[in-house]
Amino acid sequence: MLKIGLVSVSDRASSGVYQDQGIPALQDWLASALSNPFATETRLIADEQAVIEDTLRQLVDEEGCQLVLTTGGTGPAPRDVTPDATLAVADREMPGFGEQMRQISLRFVPTAILSRQLGVIRKSSLILNLPGQPKAIKETLEGLKNEQGESIVPGIFAAVPYCIDLLGGPYIETRPEVIKAFRPKSAQKPPSA
Repeated sequence: MLKIGLVSVSDRASSGVYQDQGIPALQDWLASALSNPFATETRLIADEQAVIEDTLRQLVDEEGCQLVLTTGGTGPAPRDVTPDATLAVADREMPGFGEQMRQISLRFVPTAILSRQLGVIRKSSLILNLPGQPKAIKETLEGLKNEQGESIVPGIFAAVPYCIDLLGGPYIETRPEVIKAFRPKSAQKPPSA
């Protein structure tokens, strides 16, 4: 079964100043998008590089998460250290994920170029740094659609199932009306019942 780590990085939410919105947004989106069972491990932590690094290591190395999604802490402010912590625990960078997230966000705000979101591989797990706002989380994962529901800018999650395949993880199936996973024909399996 797919195991997903969900990490919300926020000084204020982790100290109780306001309610975290990142983890609920991720859980809701995953429940709507994935058609196969999955389990989540959640963490709400402060913007501290050492804490973020330890959390990512724990989710991959000890909890066995094949996918880890972080939200928050990806801007240029001094306390925004999620990408720095992610790179510190990475074996390899996957730059296409960050590039595509910025392309999607640029459709809405010119400040998308300030985002340092990225994707990396640690061991056989994929770690993705997502934006902090629920609307932006959905847009970057799902992509942008026209009024007919056709994809006009692919979301990053379209590539996640095949990436997990290539890393030796479980076969992930998605609901095409939310996000259509792309795999080459040779890597496709018949849909499960």
